[in-house]
Amino acid sequence: MAIILRLDRVMADRKISLNDLSEKVGIANVNLSKIKTGKVSAIRFSTLNAICKALDCQPGDILEYQEDTEE
Repeated sequence: MAIILRLDRVMADRKISLNDLSEKVGIANVNLSKIKTGKVSAIRFSTLNAICKALDCQPGDILEYQEDTEE
């Protein structure tokens, strides 16, 4: 996949735990964990908005484009 989720990096920079962020964002811990580990194929804009607000960051801090490599 060409889009990489960097939520774990932003969380580490902000020194915030999964539980704390889950409470601030208002989504289940397990769903936030899936986003953090990149095990999702989609993310709602409302969820992305809430994460950016809680972490005081931009969507580009969480999402990274990486060109697919062809073999």
